[in-house]
Amino acid sequence: MDTTSEVTKEVAEVTTQAVEGVNRFTQYINEHIPNIIGFGIKVLLAFIFFFIGAKLIKLLRRIVRRSLERSTVDKGVEQFVDSAVKVLLYSVLIFTIAANFGVDTTSVAALLASGGVAIGFALQGSLSNFAGGVLILLLKPFVVGDYIIEDSQKNEGTVKEIQIFYTKLSTVDNKTIVIPNGTLANTSLTNVTAKDIRRLDLNVDISYEADLRKAKDVIRSLVEHDESVLKDMEQLVFVDQLAQSSVVIGIRAWVKTEEYWTARWRILEEIKLSLDENQIEIPYRQVAVHLKEEKKS
Repeated sequence: MDTTSEVTKEVAEVTTQAVEGVNRFTQYINEHIPNIIGFGIKVLLAFIFFFIGAKLIKLLRRIVRRSLERSTVDKGVEQFVDSAVKVLLYSVLIFTIAANFGVDTTSVAALLASGGVAIGFALQGSLSNFAGGVLILLLKPFVVGDYIIEDSQKNEGTVKEIQIFYTKLSTVDNKTIVIPNGTLANTSLTNVTAKDIRRLDLNVDISYEADLRKAKDVIRSLVEHDESVLKDMEQLVFVDQLAQSSVVIGIRAWVKTEEYWTARWRILEEIKLSLDENQIEIPYRQVAVHLKEEKKS
């Protein structure tokens, strides 16, 4: 009986505590219902405000892009400005929403100002990339559509986008390379397509036993009649080097930049076929060994 009464007493105490906890929670809810409802309304309004703001930002960006498209600025400037406008407007939107939630904007501004040095150190890479993007747009070492080679890492491709922090290249095998603007602004690079025309330099080896003049005439004829070679520019066929196993014939001509690779591949193929037809040997690397017989006494 004593055990039963003790259990009953414990159950009663637990029940009483649970009831008191529920009552306190209910009282807290009743006392703070206006605050909870107000906070919920603020959250809902914040989402609505952000949704409307995002739509307005898209509209403003579209207007800015169309204005830049109608102007004389290049594609890189258009992409850079669009990226900068996007970052700026979303920052203003988020800051405005935070202010509506009761965040003291004056305190936030003071905190950002006091932490400016630390933030500058933390973001020095991003700031360097931003400054590099500005320099690229001002100095124009390349524009969207140019084929460039970044000399430090040998990354190369066609410039597709110049954004606020990064530049995107598209390679010939359809890969995308993302390079920080700071890297491009602080290292040397080669702009392959900066000019409308490009010099085509080729070397062809023939054997020492081959007819040199005939080989030069065959090659000169091919170059002069090729459809991509600019006829009003200098064309040269000359002996470039007397190598160990061959005579190296040099070829120089000028072609349009966009036709460079197709012209190079076609001319090399035609030279090989024409030299074969004229029995002019293109030697492979070899070593000739001469044995000297000793005279018998």
